[in-house]
Amino acid sequence: MHRIGLLGGMSWHSTEQYYRGINQAVAEEQGGHASAPMVLDSADFAEIRAHQIAEDWDAAGDALAAAARRLVAADVEALAVGTNLMHKVAPAVERAVDVPLVHIADAVAQAGHLRGAGTLGLLGTAPTMLDSFYRERLESHGLGVVVPDAETCRLLDRRIFSELTLGEFPETTRAEFLAAMEELQGRGADVVVLGCTEIGLLVPPETAPVPTLDSVDAHVAALARFCLHGELPATPAARHASR
Repeated sequence: MHRIGLLGGMSWHSTEQYYRGINQAVAEEQGGHASAPMVLDSADFAEIRAHQIAEDWDAAGDALAAAARRLVAADVEALAVGTNLMHKVAPAVERAVDVPLVHIADAVAQAGHLRGAGTLGLLGTAPTMLDSFYRERLESHGLGVVVPDAETCRLLDRRIFSELTLGEFPETTRAEFLAAMEELQGRGADVVVLGCTEIGLLVPPETAPVPTLDSVDAHVAALARFCLHGELPATPAARHASR
């Protein structure tokens, strides 16, 4: 199997889902006592969150790049950032190392195509929904993307950072996310992407009122495929080259 490095801790509640999911996939395919060769570098999320609030993305990128170098020093063959928002600094991570980064949006796009989706609704933090780094990555795979209005984006962002990343999952907040999902479906989304790694803990896909795609599940599946078979999801450049 191939050794993977996970940049986690952002938050640890979702990192736990990564560790469990990757190992479950490996055990299901290999059987017996098989588990994934994996190295975890778990960040102090308080430090990362301070960079996010200050919008100091250079410092955030430096922090993740340093973690990536530590993982490469531990002989990992590919890296993953276990959070959607911090893919805003994915280029800094990629510049720091010479192993591939399994980009979460590529994994989501691959899963969306497998579901036959043409348009994805996107829920997550405000930057994930409103900035270009994530939406354009999905669009570069030939997918349409719709997001909530700016006011709803800000509301969901507050709920994520005041509740979900702290491990709190109130029913009132669940109702707000369900309403946002239904609104995106009404605007043409074939599938709604849970584009924050804690949303699936609040609304497991099987309980959602609309078809959903949990970014954690998509990322975990891609990482398990790499671990087991050395396969990587198609990047936008590779997808375009194949046409």
